[in-house]
Amino acid sequence: MAAPPAYPADQAFAPGNGLHWSPISKRHTWHRLTTAVLWAIPVGALGAFLVWRNGGGAVAAALWLAALALVVVLAGLMAEMGRRSLGYAERGDDLIVTHGVLVKRLIVVPYGRMQFVDVTAGLLERWMGIATVRMHTAAAATDATIPGLPATEAGLLRDRLAQKGEERSMGL
Repeated sequence: MAAPPAYPADQAFAPGNGLHWSPISKRHTWHRLTTAVLWAIPVGALGAFLVWRNGGGAVAAALWLAALALVVVLAGLMAEMGRRSLGYAERGDDLIVTHGVLVKRLIVVPYGRMQFVDVTAGLLERWMGIATVRMHTAAAATDATIPGLPATEAGLLRDRLAQKGEERSMGL
């Protein structure tokens, strides 16, 4: 049995009909954190060098690197909160996806309106065994993305969505 929503507004984001949100992989957080670190290394080195070179000294360069480390930690926290807020559920006639930390969003994609389903995985994602599933519709506002799915689950979801889309095709 699902716990009651913490806030009355959360009722608008419940999947309904006794369904539960399917979560994404915890590796998604590590992917986002690793990406932040990989960006922070050259930015931190260049920034520390420029601060030191322009007379800031070693203390100013160390403060620059500490500030950059704080940004990476905050990026990791936001990545984890984002992962926890993201979920999807397959209903009879549509797929619903919810996400958002500061601004919550719910997207309903009717199977009959899907034009194609796209699975992508960058180098780091492939190394971590995760992928992103994207559903494209004629209206860009109803496109939905589910990042951080285990690669096998992404493939199975792609196949299910494609089959349901073909069964309910609306002549597009």
